[in-house]
Amino acid sequence: MLIQPACSGAAQRLDGGMAGELFDNKGRGDAGWKWPAIHPEGRKFGLIAAGISLVAALLAWETVAWPVAVLTLGVLAFFRDPERIVPQQDRAIIAPADGLVSLICEVEPPRELQLDDAAGGRGLGAGPLTRISIFMSVFDVHINRAPVGGSVRRVIYIPGKFMNADLDKASEENERQHILIERQDGIAIGFTQIAGLVARRIVPFVKPGDILAAGQRVGLIRFGSRVDVYLPKGTDSKVIVGQKIIAGETVLAELGQQAMLEGISQ
Repeated sequence: MLIQPACSGAAQRLDGGMAGELFDNKGRGDAGWKWPAIHPEGRKFGLIAAGISLVAALLAWETVAWPVAVLTLGVLAFFRDPERIVPQQDRAIIAPADGLVSLICEVEPPRELQLDDAAGGRGLGAGPLTRISIFMSVFDVHINRAPVGGSVRRVIYIPGKFMNADLDKASEENERQHILIERQDGIAIGFTQIAGLVARRIVPFVKPGDILAAGQRVGLIRFGSRVDVYLPKGTDSKVIVGQKIIAGETVLAELGQQAMLEGISQ
C-alpha cells in the first residue's frame, strides 16, 4: 500500500520501504533535471578519444587536439543513458527506441519470430501484423528498452548488410537481432534491432529466460539504426508516421484497441 502527501517527494510504503521514483498525473513525485548517465559500453570509447586529445594537446598538435576533444563530447553524448518515466498501464506497449516513426505497415513478421521453436515456445504465428518502424539518427539515445514486461523467449542474431536503416528492405537484409517477449497472459510481442549505414554492432543486455519489466534496458545499437515492433492482431498503433517518440515513455499501442489516427505537420 502506498501513501503520499500532496506535492511532496517519492511515495513511501506503510512498511517504511521506498517504492522508487513514483510519479503520477495527480502531482505525485519530485522531478528535476540532471545530467544523463553514460552507459558503460560507451565509456571506453570516450576515454580513448579523450586520451588522444590530451596527447595531441601535450604535443601542441592543436589541429588534432580540438577536433578530437569535440569528438569525445559527441561520443559521450551518443552513449547517454537518461532515466525514463515508464507508464505502468497493464495493456500498454511502450516504445523500445527513441526516434522517428518512419514506417507503419501490415507485413508478415520475420520467420525467426513467426515460427514456434524446437522447445515448444510459441512464436507470433502466420499472417500479417502491424509493424511500427522507428528510425534512430546518430543524435538519438541508442539504448533500447522492453516494450512490455514478461519473459524473454528468444534472442536471435542474424548477420547481414549495412544499408540505410530507413529503407523498408533493411528489415530483411541488414544485420539484425530479433527479441520475443511473452507477457504473463501469454501474449507475445516481437521486435527487431536493425543495424544501419554506420552501425556495426548490436549489443544485447538480455538472454532467453530473463524476466523483464516494461521499459527495462535490453540492448543498444552503435551509431544510427532502427527498431521494428510487431503489434498483436487486433491492436492498432497509437502513434503516426512522422511522430517523434521516446523509448520507455511513449505508448505505441494498447492491446486490443483499434482506431484510425491522423496528424498534420505544421
